[in-house]
Order: sequence, then structure tokens, then C-alpha cells
Amino acid sequence: MAKMKKGGMRQKRMAGDIAIYIFLIIVCIIWMLPFLWLVMQSFRDGKGQFISTFLPTQYTLNNYKALFTEFSVMNFPRMFMNTFVIACFTCVISTFFVLSVAYCTSRLKWKMRKPYMNMAMILNLFPGFMTMIAVYFILKALGMTEGNKIPLALIIVFSAGAGTQFYVMKGYMDTIPKALDEAAALDGCTRWKIFTKITLPLSKPMIVYQIITSFMTPWIDFVFAKVIVRTESKYFTVSIGLWNMLEKEYVDTWFVRFCAGAVLVSIPIAILFMVTQRFYREAMGGAVKG
Repeated sequence: MAKMKKGGMRQKRMAGDIAIYIFLIIVCIIWMLPFLWLVMQSFRDGKGQFISTFLPTQYTLNNYKALFTEFSVMNFPRMFMNTFVIACFTCVISTFFVLSVAYCTSRLKWKMRKPYMNMAMILNLFPGFMTMIAVYFILKALGMTEGNKIPLALIIVFSAGAGTQFYVMKGYMDTIPKALDEAAALDGCTRWKIFTKITLPLSKPMIVYQIITSFMTPWIDFVFAKVIVRTESKYFTVSIGLWNMLEKEYVDTWFVRFCAGAVLVSIPIAILFMVTQRFYREAMGGAVKG
């Protein structure tokens, strides 16, 4: 009887696992279909947004070539480089801000620590685009909404709010034993050495997360970029460029190129994720061994 019961429980558990896997496979297929469709359409030979079949009947690379050769309407390579430069600077600055603020709130005790954390939490409850008009007029008063100062304005906008987005990093740093800091201090280490030699190496998984999110913020943002750049086509980002490709005067010609551009825009994010994954695995492996 006991064996039969165990066999029945095992079969029920197996049936439940199979049902879960089937459900996850179906969800994965549904999630992947739009992306696969986009990739397939980027190779479609033809123009126009009206498509009668899911898969193209003819495939070509002309849509990708057109993005880098036809600049009569919009310059995709320049938009791509504008966004890439802004994203790189924002990634470095934002990551440094978040790490610094998270360390100060997690490992140090200072007078305004709790009021600052409460203020940051309240500010994070409101969406960032609520401030876009005020931010634009502040930048305009500083003369940063015209000419070659626009990229700098975008970097400042995307980096400035990073100091309030430290809660996830702080929560991770709270799990690092403070005895390590005390032992290092007894050995003569300064706060800076403790931060760079102990806290940062132990925080690699969260640093990887922060790098990816900090890079993606300017890469996919449209609202702030559109408000600050306006009609200065020389400083368009890829999000603005892709949006313009779908405007009624361009969509018939540029729709398949929009699909190609959307595929190209995803490549830097994928490369960054694959590169940083190695550091994430190394850090987690070290944590398990420790």
C-alpha cells in the first residue's frame, strides 16, 4: 500500500510538472512571436505596413543597407551613435551614483540618513515624466537645449535621478556582514578602500544589474529625449528616429526599415547582457563557495 501511494504521488507530481512546463512553453511562444515576426519582417522584400502573411515570401538585406546608406529623411547611424554615447556616459555616472549612495545609506550612520531615505522613497512613487516640463525649462534657462549641449543635457537628465534609485542596491549591501568592514578598519583600511576592495567585489551581481538598467534607461527612453531634443534632427536618439519612421508620411516607405532598426537597437543590450553575465556567474559562484 505504501509503495502504491508513493507511486501515485510521484505520478501526480510528474503530471503537475508536465502541465507547468507545457504552460511555460506556451507563454514563451506567445512572448517570442512578436519578436520573431519583427525579425522576419526586417528581411521582407518590399515596402508598406500592410502585410497579408505572417512570414515574408521574399527575403533581402536591403532594409538594413538602407538604414546606413539613405540619409535623405533620417540618419540612422548618427542617431545610433548619439544614443550609444549618451547611454555609455549615463551608465557610468548612474552606476557610480547608485553605488555611492547605497554604500552611504547601508554602511554609514549620519544625521539626515533616514529623512533622505524617506524622501527618496516618496519621490520614487511618482513617475519621472511628471517633471519633464520643469526639467526642460530649467535646462532652457541654463542654455542647454540648443546646439551641441543637447547630448550633455540628456546625460544630466538620465543621470541626475540615479541617486534616489538606490534601494535595491542598499538592500543587497545590507546582507554583507559589517564584521568585514570592522576587520578591514582594524587593519588600517580607509572607507574608500573598504568600499572598493571589499564592498564592490562582493556586490558584483547587483552591479551587473545596475549597469544593465542604467544603460537601458537612455537607450529606450522616448519622453525626455523628445522633449529636450524637439526637432533638432542632428541630435535625435534611436527612439525618436524609430518613432518618426512610423509617421504617416514615412510609414509606407520606412516600415520594413523600422523593423530592421528595431532589431539593430536590441543588439547592444544583448551584447551588454552577455558580457556582464560572466561577472554575475563568477560572483555567484564565489558566494556559494564562501
